[in-house]
Amino acid sequence: MSGNNESASYASSLARLDTYYREKVVPALMERFQYKNIMEVPRLQKIAINIGVGDAAGEPKLLDVAVGELTQIAGQKPQIRKSKKAISNFKLREGQAIGCRVTLRRKAMYEFFDRFVSLAVPRIRDFRGLSDTSFDGRGNYTAGVKEQIIFPEIDIDKVPRISGMDISFVTSAKSDEEAYVLLSELGMPFKKKNN
Repeated sequence: MSGNNESASYASSLARLDTYYREKVVPALMERFQYKNIMEVPRLQKIAINIGVGDAAGEPKLLDVAVGELTQIAGQKPQIRKSKKAISNFKLREGQAIGCRVTLRRKAMYEFFDRFVSLAVPRIRDFRGLSDTSFDGRGNYTAGVKEQIIFPEIDIDKVPRISGMDISFVTSAKSDEEAYVLLSELGMPFKKKNN
């Protein structure tokens, strides 16, 4: 009897997209790439979101705003990133706070991915699909977002300035093709390829 309760609570703790991955995406990838073992199937490992605030040198409050916005978007407090070396042309000192980042894993990762694909991406102006050339050769994909206001968590009236961010989707795929198919199956809206 307790086994049923444990499996029910485990299923309810999974994100909707995680369940979809296990039930639909894994069999599709196994069939497409002829994997012999389920552990060979690529999966999404983490999502890293980075906001660079170059103007934070002159206006430190901009970094606080970026941290607040990233906290709202990701659902967890970001880490402040500091410069590694001084560059006088950019008026940058070593150790100066210049950005923030957050890494999402497991349930938070799947929930963010789901919100990104279903809510945020459709709000991009003149959207025709995400570029399929932003893979790094090792199965990871990075998307640049020009405006943080595409996320529904951000109140447009309270935004002092428009800023962008980089979102990296790290997968266990061995090749870009595997990662492309994985992300496509999960719902990532890539540009249609013209044949």
